[in-house]
Amino acid sequence: MVNEEKIAIITGADGGMGREETRAVAEAGYKVIMACYAPALAAPVCEQLKAETGNQNIEVIGIDLANLSSVRQFADTIKSRFDSVELLMNNAGTMETGRHITVDALERTVSVNYVGPYLLTRLLLPLMHEGSRIVNMASCVYAIGHLDFPDFFERGRRGSFWRIPIYSNTKLAITLFTINLAERVRERGITVNATDPGVVSTEIIRMQMFFDPITDLIFRPCIRTPRQGADTAIRLLLDEDKAGQTGHLWRSGHIVNIGEKFYHHPQMQQLWEETEKRVGAIETS
Repeated sequence: MVNEEKIAIITGADGGMGREETRAVAEAGYKVIMACYAPALAAPVCEQLKAETGNQNIEVIGIDLANLSSVRQFADTIKSRFDSVELLMNNAGTMETGRHITVDALERTVSVNYVGPYLLTRLLLPLMHEGSRIVNMASCVYAIGHLDFPDFFERGRRGSFWRIPIYSNTKLAITLFTINLAERVRERGITVNATDPGVVSTEIIRMQMFFDPITDLIFRPCIRTPRQGADTAIRLLLDEDKAGQTGHLWRSGHIVNIGEKFYHHPQMQQLWEETEKRVGAIETS
């Protein structure tokens, strides 16, 4: 096992914001594990980042957040090679344009944006310690999210498929998970935060509806670049003044006042319990 290196894991590290997060963390001297859905496509990005940062300790390991067995296999690989993890950036996300059910009987957006990151985080917690940091990718649309059980896990929402409400529901779930987990690991000195990157020009904004090309033409030049979108996440991962600040949603470098409605959400505990049922037994020792 590696004992002397600082380990950072970033999911979706070959995408727009993930690439910027990887670059910043590599420049800070961490060994970076790029946890990517398509390792062959991520490999050239990895080599480019090595050249740009001068840090040769960057590697790609495959993970499919829409397959819980893949998430467990990834976590087992990390546990077999390293005895600690300093940074975990749950960056990967999707906004599906149709309903797709995974091998685990989960709606795919729900698995990639919430259940997969939940399981990955829970499995890696035994490797974390005082000073470790977890950052989850949220969004301002958490505020319009709504959780119906069991529909949330199986269909994304009650009723017909609609990508934006389903995406919003996953962002509410990851925000509630952030708040809940932060309290559970506070005494261990592990910080857990969520970041809202704003509207960012990345591939997650898929222009496949009939009106989307017009929307794309009008709005994409005005929205944030991947580096701008990743800025708050990078600060939460690396800045000294963010150490110890935990259990918050951040935007543009500042804590968002989400109100008591979300800090004490009536479904927070139910979400945890229902998710535990979905992911099965978790070895925490």
